Amino acid sequence: MTVFFQLAVSCALACAVCVGAVGYFRTVRTPRPPIGVFNGTDIFLMMGFVLALPYLYLTLPGPVLPAVLAAAFAGGLSVGYQPVIGDGRLRWALIAALIAAVLGAHLAFGDTAAPYWIANSCVVGLVVVSATNINVQGGMRLRNVAWFLLALTAYDAFFAWVVPLTEELSDAVQGYPFAPAAGLRVGEGLGAVLGMGDLLAYALFTTAAYKAYGKAGLRTGLVLVALFGGVAPVAALHIVGAVTGHAATLIPAQVFFGPAAFAGHLLLRRRGPERRMADIAFHRERIGTPGATAGPRRGPEAARLLG
Repeated sequence: MTVFFQLAVSCALACAVCVGAVGYFRTVRTPRPPIGVFNGTDIFLMMGFVLALPYLYLTLPGPVLPAVLAAAFAGGLSVGYQPVIGDGRLRWALIAALIAAVLGAHLAFGDTAAPYWIANSCVVGLVVVSATNINVQGGMRLRNVAWFLLALTAYDAFFAWVVPLTEELSDAVQGYPFAPAAGLRVGEGLGAVLGMGDLLAYALFTTAAYKAYGKAGLRTGLVLVALFGGVAPVAALHIVGAVTGHAATLIPAQVFFGPAAFAGHLLLRRRGPERRMADIAFHRERIGTPGATAGPRRGPEAARLLG
């Protein structure tokens, strides 16, 4: 029963976040930051941020950590959904209601109850959708995502099995609201939780693959997310437990998904060059509105700037 519950929740959450991110990508345009095109330096800076963030969390006193996470969630929601809800007062009122729902569920039911995890998962999922589109629409390409996930694989493995930073961070947020994770717990016996970073990795790859190669990229992304983001980590936990006789405490999902995503990128690359935001915008001008006439096609210089 436990393994089927974990498989169902993990696959459903991982795929739902990816579908939500692609749906946002198809319907909403985020403001483009004036940063040019993603390159190796950007990936290096992102990895530096990923490396530093857990240490920052662990330096905070316990009660301060949830307040910082709540503020980070609120900021991510405000930036990502500004194009959706232009009225700032209405947007912040809805954000406050979401944050209050998570806090209220935690106070009323505790951090192991289903209502809390449903509320927290909704907020985390919305933040992941927002962050994904800010990056992908901001110029991040599939090859950037693939290399980033490969680096993240090494990072997660090192800090899970060599230096137990991941476990320390997990312990630090125990008992507090606004966990950087999504999942579902039913009583003390059933539970499945996915880290916010893992969900962001899945959504980034799937959305960047869709941007680059359309429906073929979307299919590839969803299959890899379901198999290597949902099934493989859960199966590995139970297989290791059955072989060793001891329950495995931590197997990073990126150990499976990162290499699979990189292989998926190599497979998709055989279809040709990646589409860019400029290509997608021009395509929509041509077919998006019946009777509409397209403006002049952007040159290669403009395409490079638009990522």
